[in-house]
Amino acid sequence: MPDRSASLKKSLLPAWFFPGWRRRVARWSCWVRWPVVMAGWGLLLALVGLLVVDLAYRSLARRYDLAELGKMPERSEVYDARGGVLGRLHGENRTVVPLTAVSPHFVRCLLAREDSRFYEHGGVDYIGVVRALWRTFKDPTVRQGASTISMQLARNSFDLTREKSIHRKLLEIALTRRIESQRTKDQILELYVNRIFFGTGIFGVQRAAESYFGKAAKDLTLDEGAMLAAIIRGPNAFSPFRHYDKAISGRNMVLDRMVETGVMAAEEAAKAKGVPTKVLKEPKAAKDTWALDAVRRDLEKLLDEGEIGEGGLKIHTTVEPALQQAAEAGLTKQLTAIEKLPGYVHQKWALYENMMERGLAVEPEYLQGAVVVLENGTGAIRAIVGGRDIRHSSFNRALLARRQVGSTFKPLVYAAAVEHAGLLPGQLVADARIQPGEIRTAEGDFSPQNSDESYQAPHPASWGLAKSRNTMAVRVGEMAGIDQVKALADKAGLKFIEGRSPQIYLGNLGATLESLTSAYSLLGNNGVRCRPFLIDRIENSAGELVYRSGVMSYEVVSPGTAWLTTLMMQKVMEPGGTAAGVKQMGFDGLAAGKTGTTDDYRDAWFVGFNPRLTCGVWVGLDDPERIIHRGYGSRLALPVWAGVMAAAGPLGYEPGAGWQDPGAIASRQICAASGKLASPRCGASALTLDLPSSHVPATVCELHDSSPAVVVPARGAIPERQAPGFFERLGRFFR
Repeated sequence: MPDRSASLKKSLLPAWFFPGWRRRVARWSCWVRWPVVMAGWGLLLALVGLLVVDLAYRSLARRYDLAELGKMPERSEVYDARGGVLGRLHGENRTVVPLTAVSPHFVRCLLAREDSRFYEHGGVDYIGVVRALWRTFKDPTVRQGASTISMQLARNSFDLTREKSIHRKLLEIALTRRIESQRTKDQILELYVNRIFFGTGIFGVQRAAESYFGKAAKDLTLDEGAMLAAIIRGPNAFSPFRHYDKAISGRNMVLDRMVETGVMAAEEAAKAKGVPTKVLKEPKAAKDTWALDAVRRDLEKLLDEGEIGEGGLKIHTTVEPALQQAAEAGLTKQLTAIEKLPGYVHQKWALYENMMERGLAVEPEYLQGAVVVLENGTGAIRAIVGGRDIRHSSFNRALLARRQVGSTFKPLVYAAAVEHAGLLPGQLVADARIQPGEIRTAEGDFSPQNSDESYQAPHPASWGLAKSRNTMAVRVGEMAGIDQVKALADKAGLKFIEGRSPQIYLGNLGATLESLTSAYSLLGNNGVRCRPFLIDRIENSAGELVYRSGVMSYEVVSPGTAWLTTLMMQKVMEPGGTAAGVKQMGFDGLAAGKTGTTDDYRDAWFVGFNPRLTCGVWVGLDDPERIIHRGYGSRLALPVWAGVMAAAGPLGYEPGAGWQDPGAIASRQICAASGKLASPRCGASALTLDLPSSHVPATVCELHDSSPAVVVPARGAIPERQAPGFFERLGRFFR
């Protein structure tokens, strides 16, 4: 009969399974043999299971890109035109530095506090794990962690902190082992000190040293390094800004730990404990500004999302800080003053601020405004204000709000007539009512009224622009032709003008303040428009240039047209013009500009320039409605313009002695009635004008007769002596 025990032994312990050990076990009694056999199989299965788990998590760990370890989004710094820090954008409040730029004191404190065996283990400190388990066993109320610096780096780099499970811990261990196999210890430590969170929105040891102690990481003393090392485990509880006593306690705990691990003598620790570590005051939270908002919007157009998100950029802008401040303060002051005027019935800023503090505010409905200042010769934006208070509304009205421009469009209408129809400043234009049939549209006759509902005899074109006469502007527009007006406006940057209605002569179209200001700048720049830009250049974290704006320019109108239009606009700011009050507002320099007021006083504008800068100001309510009765641009917007432009001169933006030279200037007698060269019979209609040679009329007035024109020598020229002709002698006789 077969031995059942022998066959059972054979089935449980195959011949290939350690035969010597199998024969020895076979001689044991069944009460000993069976437990040993089962334990052996259990151990074998456990080892196989561990091997399978290890292989599985190794495979999972390989899915993570270790290049992410070095991708720590720094904040991008934004600089003004003077090189000062304008603010910071995107990323985290971090400055990455090499390990060699970190104080050895801090490194010693960090290792003692977080991972005393860092240079001895392979990523997972199994001795530390056993020690932590033993301490937890002795006192279950004590939470003893066993995470090494390498494990913390893996957890923070790959966002493994949200899930507390065995799966997460095993994955963390697998990642840690992979990191240790591909990075040196110093590389791991460098990544860790730059990534770690130090509370109050501070990341990395460099920014922590700067924020708490006002120094670089390489200059940290022993007591400061110990305090920073203590913050890591409790960024809020041990914050030196808010809990200084706890921060001192944490510092001393780190020093005691250094003595315990043998990296410091007790005497040295005691000496460091006696130092009253000095901590800076907590900085105020950085506020968003209109300039930063504009930079952010431009940045999204210039770089892709990845470049922006990586951060560490150095963004150099064209913003003049003092001028930016003057624009913000001037706008706030003027809008506050408007709110105090009799008849102002809208929500006031102070009321909305009170509602915000009480948690009752929704969308602000108080009076808003915007300012843009740019340099004519480059297009560089020197100041930009998109509203009254960016805390209440981040809608940038300087860049995004398309508002009806009203009479501020008229200078471009006049410029088109000068360029394409030969209009001259002294040329007479009728100010009478537009007669039925005079201007026809698809909808019928077009017959706008003047704002004061009065009509006068013909006046010089310059008078019509200075007085903002609607009837004259429409007739001037018809001289140029609607297609020419639209083409010039489009070339000047005022795009998207729809239809062919003569309404556009009166500014019945929408535009942003930035585009309108840019359009005006060409008049102060000899007819050349420079594309407006705010970001001058961008460097990446390595100091490499990734973007450079440069000046992009092109001619919109001839220098002569720009010069003549500017002379007409200059009269807007002289006695009798709609902006004559500018001198009483503190500005007494060379300038030209135009007021604008839309129907029912819904929008108030003033855009003006000197040879150096152009400044545009808009005032209005987000939901277009009447601001206040008689809320003209000269009353509401002009004071802001005057203050900003007065502040520009002392900052180095002096306008110079006069307007840019349009070329050779010739004096000619012109017939005011026809705009042609005057003949002897033009009589009182003849006037002497200084004209760019490119704009001297080619023909003689036909309204009076076709006699040769009376020529006045050009400036500086020596007149030639010529015998008077018959018609000239006859003209002298009749005069």
